[in-house]
Amino acid sequence: MILLWLILIPLIAGVLAWMVARWSTSAARWVALIAVLIDFVLALSLWIGNFHAGLRTWFEQADWAWIPQFGIRFHLALDGLSLLLLMLTFFLGILSVLASWNEITKAVGFFHLNLLWILAGIAGVFLAVNLFLFYFAWELMLVPMYFLISIWGHENRVYAAVKFFLFTQLSGLLMLIAILALFFLHYHATGVYTFEYEQLLGTAMTPSTEVWIMLGFFVAFAVKLPVVVLHTWLPDAHTEAPTAGSVILAGLLLKTGAYGMLRFVVPLFPHAAHTFAPVAMALGVAGILYGVILAFGQTDLKRLVAYTSVSHLGFVLLGIFAWNQLALQGAVMTMICHGISTGALFILVGALQERIHSREMDRMGGLWSTAPRLSGATLFFALSSLGLPGLGDFVGEFLVLLGTYRQSIVLAALASVGVLFATFYALRLVQRAFQGPNTHDWRIADLVPREGLVVALMVVTLLWLGLYPRPVLDTFQPAMARLEQLASGR
Repeated sequence: MILLWLILIPLIAGVLAWMVARWSTSAARWVALIAVLIDFVLALSLWIGNFHAGLRTWFEQADWAWIPQFGIRFHLALDGLSLLLLMLTFFLGILSVLASWNEITKAVGFFHLNLLWILAGIAGVFLAVNLFLFYFAWELMLVPMYFLISIWGHENRVYAAVKFFLFTQLSGLLMLIAILALFFLHYHATGVYTFEYEQLLGTAMTPSTEVWIMLGFFVAFAVKLPVVVLHTWLPDAHTEAPTAGSVILAGLLLKTGAYGMLRFVVPLFPHAAHTFAPVAMALGVAGILYGVILAFGQTDLKRLVAYTSVSHLGFVLLGIFAWNQLALQGAVMTMICHGISTGALFILVGALQERIHSREMDRMGGLWSTAPRLSGATLFFALSSLGLPGLGDFVGEFLVLLGTYRQSIVLAALASVGVLFATFYALRLVQRAFQGPNTHDWRIADLVPREGLVVALMVVTLLWLGLYPRPVLDTFQPAMARLEQLASGR
């Protein structure tokens, strides 16, 4: 039941926060915070308990019949990959509630309803091993995020929300068609209706059919990742979203695309994935280079951070399709560390925008003299984003490069250029916004204790992941071995 409660708690708490906000907006915030804290503690207890008991492929499972005549079951399962991403989900959920504590003053209850329901949908995506349930959770994420952007966003929020919804909904429908195609192919081969992940593995199909169905899954996950060319919704959504929306988008929703590729694309379609791997790896390198170049050219702080996500997730795509132990470890580490470092940058940019009512770097400069803690924190996370040794992002990207080198020296060299170019956008961000003379004579408040707590938690986590990543890598090891076994048929 613990897996079910991980989803039910935010669903129930979201409704409760909406209701109590009629009498007290502060109570709604506390309901949301306590709910996500409970989920985080539950996930942490699962991690500690299974780590001491001996790591295995599946830690926990919950399985109930839903529509059995069509093979639809409410089947949840937890392995090391799911657990790490759940920990990230609830950790960033806590920080999102804290970061939006004073920022959101309109429809506070409805805001927390949407925030918690997004977290419930994301948890469902990471836990579902029935493809119908997975698609249901996938769609559950979209509508609340649309409301977060369109109601509590900034100037062009409706345009950004509609663009986000169209991209993700249309690609999701493509995935639904691919799921149904796999469902009927399995029925014709076995005479059994099922959406169960374990039963659909190894479904017999022709090579051309396998490629087409794989592409249906890949495009849906590539839009969410996002892969370059399919990324154009991301900068607008990040720029217009409220701080919590940007944190959830960068830290969690993008990871659902990477998770889908790891969990479904390669294991379900090993031969097609092997054939498509050179194209996917080339797209990953293109995203790395494109992201850093576009980030360097931005004057809007939020758009700058948004384009860095395109670059970082390019490393994830590269690592997934390199598909060896080092590359897969690097992909998962990059997913986790990018969620923390980029989420922190969005929180700091949101705090800065709340103070000066602008995201344009041309209107900044010299802020270090008036807000040294905020400026220093931004420098720390900018250095983490560029891959400074000793911080978590470096570990992930270094492992991806090592794994890619085994597959293609050229692609590894080009990806390394992206790491070097990241230095330019990171230092430009710090120099233009915080260094130099305070020409606009800003006098702004520094980080308050609530904001300082959020920043401190993220700093400590990135230092831990950078200096001692072994517990994370060990947790992922059994799941990685299982994924490699499933893909061995390629």
